[in-house]
Amino acid sequence: MNRRHLFTASALTTGAALLPSASTAQSKPKPPTLKKGSVILFQGDSITDAGRDKKSQAKPNDQAALGRGYPLFIGSALLGAHPDLDLQIHNRGISGHKVPQLQARWKKDTLDLKPAVLSILIGVNDMWHKMNGKYDGTVQDYLDGFHDLIKETKRKSPKTTIVICEPFALKCGAVKDSWFPEFDERRAAAKEVAEKNKTLWVPFQTMFDNAIAAGTTPQHWARDGVHPTFSGHSLMAQTWRKVVGL
Repeated sequence: MNRRHLFTASALTTGAALLPSASTAQSKPKPPTLKKGSVILFQGDSITDAGRDKKSQAKPNDQAALGRGYPLFIGSALLGAHPDLDLQIHNRGISGHKVPQLQARWKKDTLDLKPAVLSILIGVNDMWHKMNGKYDGTVQDYLDGFHDLIKETKRKSPKTTIVICEPFALKCGAVKDSWFPEFDERRAAAKEVAEKNKTLWVPFQTMFDNAIAAGTTPQHWARDGVHPTFSGHSLMAQTWRKVVGL
């Protein structure tokens, strides 16, 4: 094993090991219990989308429809671990989407699927598009819209276990100093939504920060600072499963 691979292996272990556990990070529901036919749904933007085939999205457990990122890694691991449960795994992430776009398609792409487990990663475009002059939404707009989305979900689907994933940005590529401190405020807003609604919380920024501190570069995990590499998606999947308890 060469030095770079050693750093990578160390980061994969350390990045997850240093995370707060599901039981101590905050008051949150118990890990979900999977049952026969349970639906697991991943929602978000391009990080979740990961090049998925949207023409095949109606079919659960379809490799092309799950994309090439962390939903595929998590889904394949769960299907392999629970062959008797007939789990139904969907990816409905859409590249470029922000909280308002999620709200517009929430019934069709989320509530109608009746997920037992709903994982949401949203927020980087709310910042990136603002930096590009294509969006003028504030941190408060993000907080309010996200909170309303979760409240609606809890009201209409009270048995769904909701997982909110922390938006992340690594300082390389498209991510410049001008992103901060506002991006950190948006991450804090996402955590506030999770805490107020007592959802599970997957701290992806902490995970990547720990991995970089272990000796790797930001580019190893996300070359443009936003979209994960194969290694980045793999680390996200490992951490998601650890925190969610599946």
